[in-house]
Amino acid sequence: MTHARPVAFYAPLKSPNHPLPSGDRTMARLLMKALDRAGYSTQLAIELRTLDKAGDPQHQEHIRQQSLEEASRLIEHYRALPEQSRPCLWFTYHVYYKAPDWIGPRVAEALNIPYTVAEGSRAAKRAHGPWALGHEGAEAALDRADAIFVMTAHDREALETVRPPRQALVDLPPFLDVRDWPLSSTHRAPADESRLLTVAMMRKGDKLASYGILAAALERVQHLPWSLDIVGDGEARAEIEQLFSSMADRVRFHGRIENRTELKTLYENADLFLWPAVNEAYGMVLLEAQAMGCPALAGAYGGVPSVVKHGETGILTQPADIAGFADALSALLQDRDRLRILGATALNFVHRERDLDHAALRLRKALEPLTAGMGA
Repeated sequence: MTHARPVAFYAPLKSPNHPLPSGDRTMARLLMKALDRAGYSTQLAIELRTLDKAGDPQHQEHIRQQSLEEASRLIEHYRALPEQSRPCLWFTYHVYYKAPDWIGPRVAEALNIPYTVAEGSRAAKRAHGPWALGHEGAEAALDRADAIFVMTAHDREALETVRPPRQALVDLPPFLDVRDWPLSSTHRAPADESRLLTVAMMRKGDKLASYGILAAALERVQHLPWSLDIVGDGEARAEIEQLFSSMADRVRFHGRIENRTELKTLYENADLFLWPAVNEAYGMVLLEAQAMGCPALAGAYGGVPSVVKHGETGILTQPADIAGFADALSALLQDRDRLRILGATALNFVHRERDLDHAALRLRKALEPLTAGMGA
């Protein structure tokens, strides 16, 4: 029996080993697992982070130089290995102007192996300005890719516009491994009030803006019976707690929870998951909630419509629309039967269409032609 050839995996935005939880870290880990399930032996090639949040050209140049040095080191390392131990494929997760991949294309070129990207985003407006160098690196990597796994319809539009003729664009919607979550041991007890849930980091910027919309919307439905559990922590926690101060008797802050048994209990006991999703790529927590039978009410930013099916597994409102979010929430709070139907559909949707096995099958079908004859 032949052994699976290695795949070199890289996540320039956030390593799968990063200490802070996030959707990016979760998806990086899931992709490695899906590649293994697809028949490859996935190895984390490097943990160098290329993220530049501030738009500092000097910092971007420093990252580029570091990356090129690491690329040379990796090429030397891989060339010294027996052929069957070298990667047959380079796979990079999440490439965009703030987190380019300067390493993968060089290693792939030197080893004469395919170069692939999952979740690549193009942003032509960043070609000039503070992120010009990062944009250059991201565009070069995306141009070089033999295949790009497209995770949202939002990303596909820009990728399709400038797709090189030889490049394959393969749909790979966000997914979960439902077996990562413990089996249920409790049944949801009926309650007079609707139990709402939010799970999100407490950072300044987009997360804080989302919490602001959420608090403002909830203030408009205080005449209805509900309670809200919030899971999350971060540097903006005090500011976020202040946003909900007028509803302190209804809102419980749990802080950061990584224990999946505790988290699953919260998901399963909730009637509705709330997240305005300002500038969210797609939101892994929205998928997690639905996997536990909890429908979602979210803002229709970016790739969010790729994980919440409007009117079927949850409700989507116009981005940053406080009144629209509050109106949708009010309607759902007064229709518990609809919440139950949405929740049941959400659970089936994730388990039947967005599980690890489906993702592994998509990866295998797309990668087999690229790695054919390479012992994979």
